[in-house]
Amino acid sequence: MDNLFGRGGLEVPEPLRRFLQGESDPSLRVEQYQEADTLVVRVDLPGIDPETDVDISVSDDSLHIHSRREENVDHVAKRGYRSELRYGERSRSIPLPRGVRQDGIVATYEDGVLEIRIQLPERSESPTTKIRVVRTGGREANQSSGGPENLVT
Repeated sequence: MDNLFGRGGLEVPEPLRRFLQGESDPSLRVEQYQEADTLVVRVDLPGIDPETDVDISVSDDSLHIHSRREENVDHVAKRGYRSELRYGERSRSIPLPRGVRQDGIVATYEDGVLEIRIQLPERSESPTTKIRVVRTGGREANQSSGGPENLVT
């Protein structure tokens, strides 16, 4: 579709072009991975001021990222204006493991990339509990040895 708009000489209003090319998705795209006991979340956010255009919060065991990027109105008014950059508001919520402490979260912004490092809580190995399934009704249930046994082993 880019070829149709870019080389075909077809004048398409910017909002329509963006919609047709799938740029109306309101969510941020993230890269996420774990380094030892740290969860790393990276978001490409070029052309923003991280102090005013990004809000990061934690609630309900989720990391919430919200960003804004405004289009330069001086550029929009110029003849032949075309932009393939993403503008507007975008957000994303990422589930966190239970027990993450807010003082263990650090966000940095460098070269257009927002990086959030989250200290993960220590995981205590909880013992596995096996639950026995008891058949009710039918021939096998009537032949069972009476009372219920210890169902948790």
